[in-house]
Amino acid sequence: MEYRRLGKSGLQLSSLSLGSWLTFGQQISDQVADELMGIAYDAGVNFFDNAEGYAAGKSEEVMGKIIKGHQWERESFVVSSKVFFGTENKGPNRVGLSRKHVIEACNGALKRLQVDYLDLYFCHRPDKNTPIEETVWAMNTLLQQGKILYWGTSEWSAAEIMEAIRVARQYNLIGPTMEQPQYNLLERNKLENEYLLLFKEYGLGTTIWSPLASGLLSGKYTSGEAKNTRLDMKGMEWLKESALAEEKLEKVKKLQTLADGLNVPLAKLSLAWCLKNPAVSTVILGASKPEQLKENLTTLEVLPLLTDQVMEDIEGIMLTKPVLPGF
Repeated sequence: MEYRRLGKSGLQLSSLSLGSWLTFGQQISDQVADELMGIAYDAGVNFFDNAEGYAAGKSEEVMGKIIKGHQWERESFVVSSKVFFGTENKGPNRVGLSRKHVIEACNGALKRLQVDYLDLYFCHRPDKNTPIEETVWAMNTLLQQGKILYWGTSEWSAAEIMEAIRVARQYNLIGPTMEQPQYNLLERNKLENEYLLLFKEYGLGTTIWSPLASGLLSGKYTSGEAKNTRLDMKGMEWLKESALAEEKLEKVKKLQTLADGLNVPLAKLSLAWCLKNPAVSTVILGASKPEQLKENLTTLEVLPLLTDQVMEDIEGIMLTKPVLPGF
């Protein structure tokens, strides 16, 4: 396993990590979740990603039981939670980024995950109804209390992250260390365009999600089928419609041909492509089957195959590179 610093921080994350969105607490059994975490940990994965909104809090409960059951040394792993969507019980002050919810959600996550502190704590979305100043102060309070070690954002705009950094500097508080954006061969603008100044000037770290575009870049949907997969789950219709658009499928079919020529599974080619970007601190893997996870955890072997020519060929197929201002 390769380890990368989380932006300019001293924290080192495994370049491949394991997430629990859509799987833990709903798509897979607790026993399979336990097996997946064990496989990941034994392969050198040290970061496990979670959120209060995943399976309405059940995902964190499942992960907490697994961590406790394995009795891993606390220093050997990094665990996250995210605040915004709330858990099962919605209502005033039970969602969003108010000081009240940020702090109560953290306490809730600590109980569910059965840990004394969260390594990473993310604002899962921007909250238009709460001043960024209030959220930055709340995060700083949790840092001072030792309940979280680093805080960051997920799916925030560059302008919103800059505002959080400005507030932190104005009041001598600790600003955001990392952002968790979607990043893959089909979704590239934030990481390759919008955040460029944040990487250069502030050393922002990234823990990217959906590197396989909800499975589309794994090759299993090129036939247009999504049976018995996460896209076939109740409530995922919006994702299925977006992911399986005809134009995307055509590109992925061509990418599959390129991967076949390299004798590499499409999933590993797509994951390795994400890892080629130095702005990526860690690639969060999702998995529902042990074999699938074992295979994807060997992605680092593929990196040497991604020569300049191969990268150029990929660009020629995907045509998704953002056009930078002034070019």
